[in-house]
Amino acid sequence: MPIQTNTEALAGEPVPFRSGFVNIVGRPNAGKSTLMNALVGERMSIITHKPQTTRHRIIGILSHEHFQVIFSDTPGYVRDPAYKMHQAMNRFVEGTLEDADLLLLVFDLTEELEETNPVFTMLAAAEAPVLLVLNKMDLVKEQRIQDVYHWWAKRIRIADFIAISALSGENTAELLQKILTYIPQGPVYYPPDQLTDRPERFFVSEIIREKIFLLYAEEIPYSCEVGIESYQETVTKTGEPLVRIQATIYVLRETQKGIILGKGGAAIKKLGMVARMAIETFLQSKVFLETSVKVRNNWRDDERMLQQFGYK
Repeated sequence: MPIQTNTEALAGEPVPFRSGFVNIVGRPNAGKSTLMNALVGERMSIITHKPQTTRHRIIGILSHEHFQVIFSDTPGYVRDPAYKMHQAMNRFVEGTLEDADLLLLVFDLTEELEETNPVFTMLAAAEAPVLLVLNKMDLVKEQRIQDVYHWWAKRIRIADFIAISALSGENTAELLQKILTYIPQGPVYYPPDQLTDRPERFFVSEIIREKIFLLYAEEIPYSCEVGIESYQETVTKTGEPLVRIQATIYVLRETQKGIILGKGGAAIKKLGMVARMAIETFLQSKVFLETSVKVRNNWRDDERMLQQFGYK
């Protein structure tokens, strides 16, 4: 997305540098990941049409001559956590209240309004201002936008609001302008060319997990986690960059392992092909991807496994 900013100097006066932390919260599948990708201008978070695709807190850094905004994409807040993994995901969200200069509360305008929305309790303790972002404006009428805004304004303290379409980019430049009005003067926290605080192998595991969400149905994607066992940067015989990756897909039961593999290994072969192509695009390098499947009963409640997967 082209950066448009009104922070230019007036009458030759120097522009103070602004920097701050903008944390994105909301219910599952509200469009939080799509929004951060649009604001940063890079694909930081994986996106599918299924809820709870995002499981970790992911940083996206937008650097400009006059500002640096550190966006934080969070998992959707799980109403009734069924596993320790869900509890960890909720802790990622709750942690965003402590270090935010601004909170973006994203709500899907096509969703029902819920009086029991767990976001109410969470935001009641927030000290940072809340900017309500009403997503998918292109799918509803103007009256719906106004009705939803007034509904939220009666229940939480809202500093401002804006309707957008994160998918098409409509009004995202205007959203950035609003965000910048809440960002304080501050230092440069990250080098200007750095886009995130996560290593490349994290994004590789996320890409593979995204393809699992897209290729498999029902409970399979929610029962899987991906571990990167080996990540080696090398070169081909002709001197081209080559990344060799060994990935393990962990499932809960033997029957799920069979589904991931497919008849004669056809399903995992397809998964490996589409994942490798996406990883090559992301890394801008040739990739050799080797995938295997292991059963780990109850990994979603296993403290050691959750720590291995980065939930602790």
